[in-house]
Amino acid sequence: MQFTIDKPALTKALAHVASVVERRNTIPILSNVHLATRNNELKLTSTDLDMEIVETVPARARGEGATTVPAHMFHDIVRKLPEGTDIDIAREGDQGRLTISCGQARFSLQTLPADDFPALSVDDLGHAFTMPAADLRRLIEKTRFAISTEETRYYLNGIYLHAAESGGKKVLRAVATDGHRLAQVELPLPAGAKDIPGVIVPRKTVAELAKLAEDGDGDVRIELSPSKIRVSTARVVLTSKLIDGTFPDYERVIPQGNDKTMEVDNHAFAEAVDRVSTLSSDKGRAVKLSITDGRLTLSVNNPDSGSASEELPVEYGFDPLEIGFNARYLLDISGQLESGTAEFQLADPGSPTMIRDGKDASALYVLMPMRV
Repeated sequence: MQFTIDKPALTKALAHVASVVERRNTIPILSNVHLATRNNELKLTSTDLDMEIVETVPARARGEGATTVPAHMFHDIVRKLPEGTDIDIAREGDQGRLTISCGQARFSLQTLPADDFPALSVDDLGHAFTMPAADLRRLIEKTRFAISTEETRYYLNGIYLHAAESGGKKVLRAVATDGHRLAQVELPLPAGAKDIPGVIVPRKTVAELAKLAEDGDGDVRIELSPSKIRVSTARVVLTSKLIDGTFPDYERVIPQGNDKTMEVDNHAFAEAVDRVSTLSSDKGRAVKLSITDGRLTLSVNNPDSGSASEELPVEYGFDPLEIGFNARYLLDISGQLESGTAEFQLADPGSPTMIRDGKDASALYVLMPMRV
């Protein structure tokens, strides 16, 4: 096995595949990346037994072969080699080592047999459709912040992807919630996605899909079964197990009767929340919103450090209302709104509030209030 490859191409591919590999592994082969050369291409594969990522990059290969080397060590070496150079890589006969040469630098890494590398078994996935990478990126980026990190509620540790109906139209919808906030984003249902099962994509897989979609300018192909998902671009194939659980009936927590609407400049609101929350306690991070006709007062009162308040002009023509929220959650949602206006749909101090982008009907956010 012997090949030459451009440093930027190899660095980028290794950054993808090495991110799947856990830093600590009780099974040595799972710490390695599988390298295989064929037809002037290098195929890199890594797995944690729940997820597998395969990336193919051009390489000037001399013959065919395969081996495995420690993924993070290999990535660190390649990343530190001089820029704008070619890298020569070869396996030294039966010595079980892989040599990496670039200019005057030379490294020799211990390998493990390619035949010992596990493959993630995938049966017929059953459902397949294609969508723009930009749409997949949108579904992920606008919901992933609300994924729960509480391991006991494992069924909330991912994004719920499913076909739904909205306003009489079929949509592909992504939902994430941690019990305190909920994010829902939808887009027109792609052709072929009508009968897909509702699936929960794990948090780690979501992170890898975000990277994959970030690099893709064209379309991605998505294949699904109730237990696995595969997402493919021209160069990368990511296969993952799904969370085996039932996502809660999230539509029950989306308020339908919130009849008080407040519109506020999103940028000014986010900056004001950030400023006054400087004095909020680390534990609660609570900010009180006092809303009257045409005016919003944001305030924090912390017995240990002091108090802060700031006023903003708003559009609001209902009875005065005081309600508290976690400042961090407000900022997370505000960061997802693309237009200049944040629209709050409120009911009372103890009920969930719905937040929408002033000019984007495809996304909604629900936030539970706090006592202040």
